[in-house]
Amino acid sequence: MWPFKKEQEYHVVAGEDVSPISEPESVVSAAPSEKRVAKGHIAGYVTGVVVAIAVAAIAIILVLTIFRTLFAPTPIADDIDDGKCRRRHEWRTLSATQQQDYISAVRCLQSTPSPFLKRNGTTAYDDFPWLHSHVGYSTHHSAAFLPWHRYFLAIYEMALREACRYNGGLVYWDWTLDSHALEKSPVFDASSGFGGDGEVGAEITVGRTGRCVVDGPFAHTRVNYYDIKYAPHCLSRGFRNIAGELGHIDGKDVSPQSVEEVLSAGTYDKFVKLMESRVHDVIPFGIAGDFETFSAPYDPLFFLHHTQLDRLWWLWQQRSPERFLWAYGGHKSRHTMGLASLEDDLEYRGLADDVKVKDVMNTETGVLCYRY
Repeated sequence: MWPFKKEQEYHVVAGEDVSPISEPESVVSAAPSEKRVAKGHIAGYVTGVVVAIAVAAIAIILVLTIFRTLFAPTPIADDIDDGKCRRRHEWRTLSATQQQDYISAVRCLQSTPSPFLKRNGTTAYDDFPWLHSHVGYSTHHSAAFLPWHRYFLAIYEMALREACRYNGGLVYWDWTLDSHALEKSPVFDASSGFGGDGEVGAEITVGRTGRCVVDGPFAHTRVNYYDIKYAPHCLSRGFRNIAGELGHIDGKDVSPQSVEEVLSAGTYDKFVKLMESRVHDVIPFGIAGDFETFSAPYDPLFFLHHTQLDRLWWLWQQRSPERFLWAYGGHKSRHTMGLASLEDDLEYRGLADDVKVKDVMNTETGVLCYRY
């Protein structure tokens, strides 16, 4: 269920317990033929009660089945293979219909009242940048960076499915395919993607170069927070400076060669450090605007970016499962020098149940069920 709590059980009560009906006194003292008639009436009555209870039970079960069928997400083709876990796909491999379904679900979440935040006007989408800026930030530059964001993505996916009836999986942006010119990636297309840069030459709204996004499905989208401050403004990006020249959006650190160097790391500690300092940082600092703060999830591209990071972690684990599937180590969080452990808790402040690191190491068991 969403918010992402442990699944509730449904108990169907078919009816009251039916005890054997003893014969009334008048039947005991009656003649044998009269007893047979009376017993026939009683048997018919009992049968009628049992049938009525059975019909009521079936009706209740049918109603619950129909309810679950109507409101349970239905997987799109290729999402679930032979009953196994859902597969996540790269953005440009989706059909136009699947792309539109995903964007529509995000927009739906942006207009759904928040079940988590109490401030008037906040939406279910606001929950995610708020949680990231208040809790997720502390996982950066630590071992928890990858597992915390892995479950954060799962919570987001569940929200899209439960609140907005999205029937697909999360999607990722494989920026290695665009590393030669990130700003020309199809994810920035105004008609089939997430819109482009902020309006060149317009007033800076946030950060160094952030200006209102004015094209695509998220043009002029209201954003309620900037980092941890309540500061309503428009969704902003800033690839280019005021003169329209490209700024820090450089794809060399997300090139296939660079990513291969990261995937070649021999320990988790080395891997997670390279993941964050190299392939993670180039995207938010390149796109700028809302993306370069801890409230970065306000930019819907955040989730495609982090799903790609999660995919790279998954690929690293798959290279040598016996060595890397449960490999974990380094500093526990950015605020402590304590050593990280698989038993460490990952906190989600009530938007979801807290889990342990060990619960999210394998994407196909426990609280997770997906693959790439």
